Amino acid sequence: EDLVQLARKKAKVDGSFAQDVLTNLNGSWRLIFTTGTKTTQDRIQKTVNYFPIKAVQSFDTSTDPYGIENGIYLGDFAVVKFSGPFDFDLVRRKLEFDFTKIAVLGFEIQIKSEDAAKIGASTGLGSESNVKNSEKGKRPFFNWISADETIATARGGGGGLALWKRVVEE
Repeated sequence: EDLVQLARKKAKVDGSFAQDVLTNLNGSWRLIFTTGTKTTQDRIQKTVNYFPIKAVQSFDTSTDPYGIENGIYLGDFAVVKFSGPFDFDLVRRKLEFDFTKIAVLGFEIQIKSEDAAKIGASTGLGSESNVKNSEKGKRPFFNWISADETIATARGGGGGLALWKRVVEE
């Protein structure tokens, strides 16, 4: 919570803070730690978890609309990837997205955002709240706390906190 409060304070005094977060998000990020959603925390009786599966989110701010991709990997092979557009609210540092495509073992199909929410909730990759929100026409989101050259932090729509490390291409 201290990080969230510090980010709010910094955003109030530094008008470029949110733009810097958005600019820094561009690229790929590997999920390192997550508290999971409140539901997950209650189920496993833990609040902070190392994320041993290779999960990578990529953000592309050079396109219109901006693009997001979320993949689960075995080594360098993408088992499943979700992709779609995102919007970024500079006032609240809120990134709202829709997944409109899924690729399973390389086979890509178009999906509706409510289908993505159901798949995410049933596999544990997304929040149950995303299903309810999609039924109300609301999109999944992250409230970004920070993003710099190496580390990014955000709170998801399900209430969980996450920490990512930038993927450096070799």
